[in-house]
Amino acid sequence: MNLDRLSELRKKKNWSLQDTADRLGIAKSTYAGYESGYRRPSFEALIMLADLFGTSCDDLLGRHFDKQMELTERGSTKLTVDQRELTEKEISGAVAFIRVTRQMEEEQVL
Repeated sequence: MNLDRLSELRKKKNWSLQDTADRLGIAKSTYAGYESGYRRPSFEALIMLADLFGTSCDDLLGRHFDKQMELTERGSTKLTVDQRELTEKEISGAVAFIRVTRQMEEEQVL
């Protein structure tokens, strides 16, 4: 289990350990155990965690597959890759890469 990921997702939502536990319907100590690594969630709890944080079980387990990189648009301005929101720096880098690639393709046509 990717323990840092659980904490990261919780903090991104500005939830306390108690807030998160309440949303899951479990004791605060149980959820704190998941984040600390003292406890491992059951399969059912893992699914509940993924649903609560709007991510996949693979993401929570730290399983990322480079072959299946997916770029999707969420809402009007948020982009994600592997269920993680892109930073402004990553977006700028992607746009720069696309521009260079297009320029190279245009030069080949001429």
